[in-house]
Amino acid sequence: MAAESIVRSKQAAEAIGGILTEVVCTIFSDHIFVVVTQYGKIGTLISVTPHIVSNEVGKPTFSTKILMGKDEPLTHVYAKHLVTFVCEESGNKSVLLALALKDVNLDNIKSIKQLIQSCRLW
Repeated sequence: MAAESIVRSKQAAEAIGGILTEVVCTIFSDHIFVVVTQYGKIGTLISVTPHIVSNEVGKPTFSTKILMGKDEPLTHVYAKHLVTFVCEESGNKSVLLALALKDVNLDNIKSIKQLIQSCRLW
């Protein structure tokens, strides 16, 4: 009988905006690690954490924190847009997002989000 791995991972790659974009999603017991790269490197590391108010009904709020890399306002926006659905669908697990993008625009962000969804493990 083969032992099942504690850590599960799934990856996908697609040309987005003419640039090869790679996504790797790895699920751990309390976090999900998502790598999105167009450079083949990790790039900026962002923590996306859901906050739930116990008395309030509705969706959680999310905070982002740059752990490594350049702290720019748009990086926080991209991170929230790309992985808040991962937090929600996984039962409000925190997400660690590694982001290294060459070309960022709204259409590319939407395509990258779909690529992340194709790696669904949660």
